[in-house]
Amino acid sequence: MNDYLLSLVLGIIEGLTEFIPVSSTAHLRIAEALVGISLSDGYWKMYTIVIQLGAILCLPVYFRGRIKTFISTFPRGERGDGTALTHPLGLTAVAFVVTAIPAFLLTRVIGKHLESLLIMGSALVIGGIVMWVVDRLNAPGEAAGPEAVGYRIHTWAMETMSLSQAIWIGACQIMSAVFPGTSRSMSTIAAGQLAGMSRASALEFSFFLSIPTMVAATGYDLLRSILGKSANPIGVSQIDFHGWVLLAIGLVVSFLLAYASVAWFMAWVRRGGFTPFAGYRIVLGALVLAFARLAR
Repeated sequence: MNDYLLSLVLGIIEGLTEFIPVSSTAHLRIAEALVGISLSDGYWKMYTIVIQLGAILCLPVYFRGRIKTFISTFPRGERGDGTALTHPLGLTAVAFVVTAIPAFLLTRVIGKHLESLLIMGSALVIGGIVMWVVDRLNAPGEAAGPEAVGYRIHTWAMETMSLSQAIWIGACQIMSAVFPGTSRSMSTIAAGQLAGMSRASALEFSFFLSIPTMVAATGYDLLRSILGKSANPIGVSQIDFHGWVLLAIGLVVSFLLAYASVAWFMAWVRRGGFTPFAGYRIVLGALVLAFARLAR
């Protein structure tokens, strides 16, 4: 495949799958396997990191209004009765720290799993089942709405989240770092729903939590690659004009498609739920497992 076309395709895959609960890592790994990209190639490993940063950049742009409100009301909140630890920004920071420390300590374990199609396929299937079960448990409450009582859902907005919910979601996000294919968004959304959050509030918190989480993770990986400390390093000086053009294509495409997918997903979830994504994960995971067995 032509390199420019390949960059376009990988940028599209990253942008479309980064923020929906189907695992962008698994989709990129599958695409790379199908087109024959060597996982020992330092440039393409760095390329994958860079286009993830492109997708991340869409979030502060899309949520700029909410971010401005949160900053202006920190730490007391809009009602004036909050604290730094109960404010949405504080809760995001807490969940990030809960995830970041164990994930950093488990970096060697994570590295061993990143290339395993067997682990990715299993994580896709298991995550799909979990997502389907949790969404079905919360469906009656979603249908009844915020005014109804006697249902599992009691948190309908980030502003009313609790510290324990943030800690729980951060802890569950560790699974996505250790087992590629789990999906960071799947783990945080399902965790939020299990903790009594509505689909929309769990999804929005998932988006906000992904900003520091992904910036830290991808920034760390990119720095190690550039400094020659990763398994397959590549320095900036080794990238020629052709390489920079490929990076630019992937970065721009992933940003644009990620922005569109976030806007669409926020609107879809309020009326459609997560069940279709759960079914897609299960089917894709089964196909990946079958492919992994044939490739042995």
